[in-house]
Amino acid sequence: MPHATALTNIGALVTNDPALGDGSALGVIENATLVMEDGEVAWVGPAERAPAADTAHDAGGRAAVPGFVDSHSHLLYAGDRTEEFNARMSGRPYTAGGIRTTVQATREASDEALAATLDAHLAEMRAQGTTTLETKSGYGLSPRHEARALRVAAASEVDEVTYLGAHVVPPEYASDPDGYTALVAGEMLEACAPHARWVDVFCEEGAFDEDQSRAILTAGKARGLTPRVHANQLSYGPGVRLAVELGAASADHCTHLTDADIDALAQGSTVATLLPGCEFSTRAVYPDARRLLDAGITVALSTDCNPGSSYTSSMPFCIAIAVREMNMTPDEALWSATAGGARALHRTDVGRLSPGARADVALLDAPSHVHLSYRPGVPLVAGVWHRGVRVP
Repeated sequence: MPHATALTNIGALVTNDPALGDGSALGVIENATLVMEDGEVAWVGPAERAPAADTAHDAGGRAAVPGFVDSHSHLLYAGDRTEEFNARMSGRPYTAGGIRTTVQATREASDEALAATLDAHLAEMRAQGTTTLETKSGYGLSPRHEARALRVAAASEVDEVTYLGAHVVPPEYASDPDGYTALVAGEMLEACAPHARWVDVFCEEGAFDEDQSRAILTAGKARGLTPRVHANQLSYGPGVRLAVELGAASADHCTHLTDADIDALAQGSTVATLLPGCEFSTRAVYPDARRLLDAGITVALSTDCNPGSSYTSSMPFCIAIAVREMNMTPDEALWSATAGGARALHRTDVGRLSPGARADVALLDAPSHVHLSYRPGVPLVAGVWHRGVRVP
């Protein structure tokens, strides 16, 4: 028999469905009840009209929002880069080459160690309200090590797995980057494709140029993987326009954008994923989300949780930064961290709390979602339900 659980006495429920509640993009319902059944949202609406349920949890007038959708992370790694961060905060600039310092430790780590690191970060993210997570390979950089990292991810509770053999050129191919590109687009892709849904490339000076990136992404598409692109993070470049050209699900970072980049995104369906934790952790210029939003471009927010340039697992922290530093409103930032992330992952079952959606809920110890940016750094997530089950 189906078991229905009601979350009652919700002060303000964000559904991300404009057809509900106040009619805004967030679809806020005041004094609401949400009913979960078989891992899905079965009913939402005003408390006085709520159907009966088998069990109930009193939200105590708190706000509830969709579980955060973190559409960009790098959690398949080993080792530590504390010294690099310390040096950077002492004046050394960030470059793409820092990625190589994680590769040796990752190659030497056991499958069990990689899985333990991934699971620890996943639990940390769940506790902060993240209920959908994408993660990437990219610290193995050989067919064997990339494939085994993706196998570890595919066996975990991670929702979306991305092949990123094109993170940087490893030291053994330093004098032959085109040879490494051929490896990533050939033998490595064949080993990795069965364990991933997405193919990604770091299209950036110091990593992969436009032709190399196009070759890898095109090969990935031919193997059934959908492209994503690390684009325009460190400088102006071809990444964003290449992402749109190839129908990528997302162009991630989007820090340095020309008017032509904005126009390309506005005319395509590629989501612009912004990663404010990276700029925070590298003291780099923040992207201007206002330019993207005013052009009608779909924006996602994500942590970019990784050991080098953005070692944060907190989506609430990224929401607060986006509001303070990237010209987003609190409503826009929350939408981008939930519904925007879902669009970046081509998902319709998450990032919203309307009937038929996955029952992923973050209950806030606050009367409004605005507190996510109003009270930065405060642990506001008071409870999390994932697929209708409360996370311990």
